[in-house]
Amino acid sequence: MAEERELQDAVARFVRAFGLHQPDRTPCGQPVPVSEAHALGELARDGALRQSELAHRLRLEKSTTSRLVTQLINRGWAERTPAPDDGRGVLVRLTPDGVSAAARLAEARSRRFSAVLDRVPQEERADVLRALTILTEAVDET
Repeated sequence: MAEERELQDAVARFVRAFGLHQPDRTPCGQPVPVSEAHALGELARDGALRQSELAHRLRLEKSTTSRLVTQLINRGWAERTPAPDDGRGVLVRLTPDGVSAAARLAEARSRRFSAVLDRVPQEERADVLRALTILTEAVDET
C-alpha cells in the first residue's frame, strides 16, 4: 500500500507542478484549454482527421470530441468537411488561423519542455524518459 500511495502522491505533485490541473491553460502557459491544444497538435501533425480518429487519439468519447471540434470551429481554428471516400464521413482540418494557433502552441511547448529538460541532469534523462514510457504503458493496460 505504501508504494501505491507514493505513486499517487508523486503523480499528483507532477500534475500540479506541470500545470495539468488547469483546464483552461496549457502547461506551457497558453490561454487555451488543454483538450483544444491536444486536438490542434493532432490535426497539425496529420492535416485532416476523421472526427472518430481524433476521438480515438485524444482518448475522448465521440460526443466530447464533437463538442471540442465545435469549439475549435467557433474559434475559427478548424472546419468540418465531407470525407472524400465516404458520403457520411466527416474530416476535421485546421483553417489557416488554426495552423497559426497550432504553431504558436508548438513553439511554447518546445520552450517549456526544453526548459524542463535542461533541469534534468544529462545522465538521468534516459531514465526519466524510460520511466514515463513504463508508466504510460502501465496506464494503457488498465
